[in-house]
This record gives sequence, C-alpha cells and structure tokens, in this order.
Amino acid sequence: MDQKTAVAMVFEAAHLPFTKRELGFPVLKKGEALIQISFSTICTSDLHTYHGRRCSPSPSVLGHEVIGKIVELGEDGLEDFHGQSLRIGDRITWSVYAHDHAGEMASRGLPQKSLGLFKYGHEQISEHRALSGGFASHCHLQAGTDIFRIPDAISDSEAAPLNCTHATIAGAIRLAGNLRKKNVLVTGAGMLGLSACAMAKYAGAERVWTMDLDENRIQRARDFGADGGFLANTEDLTLKAEIAQLGGIDLVIDTSGVASAMEKGISLLDIGGTAIWVGAVYSERKTAIDAESIVRRIITIKGLHNYIPEDLAYAIQFMESVRNRHPFASLVGAEYDLSLLGEAFHFANTSKQYRIGIRPSPNPISNEQQTKDPTGRV
Repeated sequence: MDQKTAVAMVFEAAHLPFTKRELGFPVLKKGEALIQISFSTICTSDLHTYHGRRCSPSPSVLGHEVIGKIVELGEDGLEDFHGQSLRIGDRITWSVYAHDHAGEMASRGLPQKSLGLFKYGHEQISEHRALSGGFASHCHLQAGTDIFRIPDAISDSEAAPLNCTHATIAGAIRLAGNLRKKNVLVTGAGMLGLSACAMAKYAGAERVWTMDLDENRIQRARDFGADGGFLANTEDLTLKAEIAQLGGIDLVIDTSGVASAMEKGISLLDIGGTAIWVGAVYSERKTAIDAESIVRRIITIKGLHNYIPEDLAYAIQFMESVRNRHPFASLVGAEYDLSLLGEAFHFANTSKQYRIGIRPSPNPISNEQQTKDPTGRV
C-alpha cells in the first residue's frame, strides 16, 4: 500500500478536546488484519467515557460500533467466524473484543471474561496496538477477534451498531430462552430498548411493551415491534392493574441501567418470570431487592455484560431479516466527518438522537430521514 499512516482522533482525558494524530500502520502478525474504516457510531458508553462517567484508559482511540473493509491480512490469511476464508476488500464487522479461544473462560462459555481480553475502543495506545478504536481511518484487528462478513443489503447505518447494541440484545434473548407465547416488557426505550423490542418479536414473543419516562420514545418503540408502552413514573398499583388486564409479564429486559427501573421491572413480573439486566454498566445507587418476594414468586434474575460471538452472528441474521420491517437506518440521526469528532460528541450528548455517525472522509448524505444539527451539518 502507498499509504503508511492512519489518522486517529485520540481521547486524552475526560472533557479534553480530541487530538488528531497520525499513527503508523502496524506490521501484521499471524491472525491479524488491517481494516479501513467505513463508518462508526457514537455509543452511549463512548459518551460516558468522554464525560467522565466511567473510567477508560488513555490516551486511546474510542469507538467500538464500527465497520470497514479489509486492506491487509497477516501471514497465512484469516477465516471468518463461519470458517470461510477472508479476502482483501471484504466488508466486515467484528466482536468488540479479542480473546483466547482455547482459554478457561472461553471453555466455560464466557469468552467475554477471558484473561487478557482486548476490547476495541477501550485500550490505551501502545506501540503495536495503536489503532484499536473506531474513531480513526483504520483499525488493527488482533488475533482472537471473531470476524463476520456484512451482507450487502445491510446499510452502513444499520451495520455499525451490530457488534454492540444488537449483539448485546441477542445475548439477552439467548439468556431468556424460548419466547413463544411470552409477554415481554423492555425497560428503557433507547437504542438498546428499540433493538430489544424488535428482537423479542423476531424471537416469537406474543406481546412486547416498553417503559420509559419519555412518551415520544415509547411511541417510537411502536416502529420497532412494541405493542404499546407505559410511562415509568406511573403509580405502581395503577401500572400493575393495567398490566394484569393485558395478560401479565413473563420477561423483563432492562436496558436502562437505572436502579428504580430494574426494581419496578422485577415487581411487575408474573410468578416464574425472568429479568435480564444489560443496561447497568455505569455507576448507580445499589438496587434494592425484596428477597422474600423473589423466592415466593420464583423469579430469576440474569445479568449480561457484552456477549458471546454467536450472539453477533444472530444479530446479523436478525438485521438482514427485519431491516425492511423496522427503520433501523433512521436511528443514525446525523453524520459527521471524523475531523469534527468533538462537535459530534457534543451534539450526541445534547440532542435526543439515538446514534450519531462518523465517517473518516466527507460523504454527503441525502437520506430524508436523517436530521441536521443546529450548525446545519448533515
């Protein structure tokens, strides 16, 4: 390749401006690949990191909801998750972490908790691991990364959140088990919540409702499979009576991470119900649980952090199947050039958009469903 350096917007510390740096391409080792990034999106966890609500190493390249094309492969090439040989030019996504596939945690079915885990968008810049995040022109994939081709029909806006938002919800659906004839409540109607509504219906749920403090987000969830919703500040007795008339709740998926929402979700479950918690990944007050109620109602609570590679495979299959049914592409409300990452983060933090897209080079967008920020940028 003629080009030997990549451009990255580097996170130095909470609240500080991103620094534009040129970083040299790595000399690839066996099992590695170099990716030219096509598109990335700002995840809520990126905002938490930038604004100091969660700790993350620095200096680093943030961004883990990212897709791109292979421009170089290490010695002996690579296979994707399904065992097919990868080629230069393949459009791909990848797991948010690289892990030891022969390690103890992987053998226990918990690869995301492997020793020495390498997490994209969460690693400090080092000599051989400088390009590890999505807010750059290139990304260096480490050995042990599960790689997936993206079907041509899936757009960039639909594809970028696959390896975070949708794969996480696929993991929640896996933990929930068979959803046939089940009623599901999703607490929190953000990006994770909308994905959960659509995926629960895709998995066969009888009815799906959402609960949020924002009536507009509840209504938006109808576009993603929700049959209706409830305001989170509704008085408990009123809410329980309304839900009982609708047939009760068998499964609650919490995507909010808010202690009061998780507590309310558990209180609304029917006997034998299950709660899956995926949103509690930042500091909150401790959740209060009535142990006697849990025991007498035979309630199951499961937590999920990140996901396993099979969940990402399921998420891709899901998106390919439902993309014409639900407007996932419209959830990327604006796009910015990589050089304007600071402005993009500000807009993402102050607007009510579900996701903001980042491209390494200018690429005007004409999608009428996308909105403009106050500066007029698309």
